[in-house]
Amino acid sequence: MIDQPTIFALSSGHGRAGVAVIRISGPKAGEVLERMAGGRPGPRVAMLRAVRDPQSGEVLDGGLVLWFPAPKSETGEDMAELQVHGGRAVIAGVLAAIGRIEGCRLAEPGEFARRAFENGKLDLTGVEGLADLIEAETAAQRRQALRQAGGALA
Repeated sequence: MIDQPTIFALSSGHGRAGVAVIRISGPKAGEVLERMAGGRPGPRVAMLRAVRDPQSGEVLDGGLVLWFPAPKSETGEDMAELQVHGGRAVIAGVLAAIGRIEGCRLAEPGEFARRAFENGKLDLTGVEGLADLIEAETAAQRRQALRQAGGALA
């Protein structure tokens, strides 16, 4: 799957927030961390880093950086996560900077889940449960979606 593009997206909600989570998945995820955050932290260890534009070197924000090497990630691919401040300018700047790295592009809706499915990290009922969990509006819906995402119906 080396020929697949590296995808990235705002994983947290849109609009202003205290924290924005930006996820990156694919063969260039580690390169994104190296170019924008001064390297990869240890696997599944959060490190506070300056997040920089890889072209200009300008600091875009400071935030937590995480590294999830394949195959032990949600998608089964190399993954990275940037937890930055949730202001619109910060989010836009970080997303634009990642998008300027060759081989990286914005993810299509559901593409992270599709890659997890293709790499055996989720089965079809897990994918459906995840979608239901995102849409859940009541406690009962949340509980049912968690059971389904966890494999109760597999």
